Amino acid sequence: MSETSDVRSPALTADAVVVGSGVIGSSVALELARDGRSVLVLDKAAGPGFGSTSASSAVIRFMYSTFASVATAWESKFCWEAWSDHLGLGDVTSLDDPPALSRFHRTGMLHLDVPAVPLEESMDLLRAAGVPFEYVGAADLTSRFPHLDGGSYWPNKPVTDDAFWEETEAALGAVYTPDAGYMDDPRLAADNLAYAARRFGARTVYRAQVVSAEHAAGVWRLGLADGRRVEAPVVVNAAGPWSGAFNTMAGVGAEFTIGVRPLRQEVHQVTQPAGYGTDEAPGPGVFDLDLGTYMRPGPAGAWVVGGTEPECDRFDWIEDPDTVHGTVTAERYEAQVTRAARRLPELRVPNRPSGVVGVYDVADDWTPIYDRTDAPGFYVAMGTSGNSFKNAPVAGGFVAAIVDAVEGGHDHDAEPVVYVGEHTGLKVDLSAYSRIRESSASTRTVLG
Repeated sequence: MSETSDVRSPALTADAVVVGSGVIGSSVALELARDGRSVLVLDKAAGPGFGSTSASSAVIRFMYSTFASVATAWESKFCWEAWSDHLGLGDVTSLDDPPALSRFHRTGMLHLDVPAVPLEESMDLLRAAGVPFEYVGAADLTSRFPHLDGGSYWPNKPVTDDAFWEETEAALGAVYTPDAGYMDDPRLAADNLAYAARRFGARTVYRAQVVSAEHAAGVWRLGLADGRRVEAPVVVNAAGPWSGAFNTMAGVGAEFTIGVRPLRQEVHQVTQPAGYGTDEAPGPGVFDLDLGTYMRPGPAGAWVVGGTEPECDRFDWIEDPDTVHGTVTAERYEAQVTRAARRLPELRVPNRPSGVVGVYDVADDWTPIYDRTDAPGFYVAMGTSGNSFKNAPVAGGFVAAIVDAVEGGHDHDAEPVVYVGEHTGLKVDLSAYSRIRESSASTRTVLG
């Protein structure tokens, strides 16, 4: 699906260079190209979405801790539902060489009660954004969703602790959002965005590792490992877990009040309980901060399980994303899938782990940074991993709007750009994603 530019000139030039071709970087490239800029995308991998995007659980949900993120997720949902239209492809069957497209599957999502997430505030945010939901009380939860154990087990405990298995008389309710779901192939979604960007004139260069960056006379000059040079007045850092290192290379980021760090993560796959749902009528995903896990259905009876960073577990913070081994571990698999099985007693936990490993680019408050920097022409779309795949279609528009404004002389720090959703009309004050914001009122977990 992906194409690699065969440009061999020693100096590649563009109006804007996007470093990183994951789902966020590819979305940024598409929106900059749509705006009429000549765009060059660089990625050290062999194609789009080969990094942390490929390890995403690709959940599409709307429950966040801030209005900006709820509004962004709800606006993005309409893009995922009409994916071909969002890409500017229309009826793909009319194309000479139609691409395969990632597809949105509507399943609904249950967000189980947990003290760490104030219930009324969460529902108020959904109401403010116009997201349909209902609250399912403890008395009705297990009758409507009989596969669930409705017990409250807070606070989080290691699965190796006997206390994890203690019985409880406390029961949970849940916020149910019927329009949630998932995209069936996150890497393909990034490839679709890159394909669309090329149709708008963007060029993509893969296996292109940036090894130097300097700014002079209004131009950024990037050096590649193969000796080529890239020149552009605008650079967007969308390098995922390598974004912090790229900032350092470019001498950028001293003013940031929000840091980012790479975090090794695993997402596992097992078989969903018999009778939970079908491909035609799937059961809902479950976001379970009470036990420290989230899970969703997948095609052909798959059940995808991830973790919500419970404090009782070890966090795999790393220094160099290139050194991470790509095999799932028994420790992480047993912790996450055992938690899922506590919530779904009919779920089987196979002895042999199955899943994917990724390196996430995590901001201190688990809220992304979409912003300018103090360096002229240098922009960032970073800290996005773990909870921002679902927002990728709109994140590209955020960055393009900031670039347009700042390059036109606007002071985004003093008067933040406001993005208006095309589908929902919701206004998102982009200071919510500022590099110099106060730490946001998030859960400091993958929930955001």
